[in-house]
Amino acid sequence: MDKKNTTNKPLTPAVFHILLALSTQERHGYEIMKQVESDSQGKVKMGPGTLYGSIGRMIEAELICESDKKIDPKMDDERRIYYKITALGKKALTAELERYREVLMVAQQKQIFPNTSVYDV
Repeated sequence: MDKKNTTNKPLTPAVFHILLALSTQERHGYEIMKQVESDSQGKVKMGPGTLYGSIGRMIEAELICESDKKIDPKMDDERRIYYKITALGKKALTAELERYREVLMVAQQKQIFPNTSVYDV
């Protein structure tokens, strides 16, 4: 991943879901996997290979970084590494969400996607 143009190009699904999971709080790897599954209502299940491969590339691209927080108070396991989203990661996530919004607007204009919220009854 080239950090020079990261916010302008579409994100892979794995990167998108990891950034989304980290958008509200710092998390360690297992928490990220569980949050991705929860956010996608079980539709996306990320294995360790995909997760840690993506994390490595995302750190290199400066989308996320390791946090200073090292201990999960519930688990008291200092081996866990926590990750947090960076300012560049927030910009990339915002740009991706804007792309999604634009695609949904086109779909609604073409009447191939309802113009209602999933919560409307």
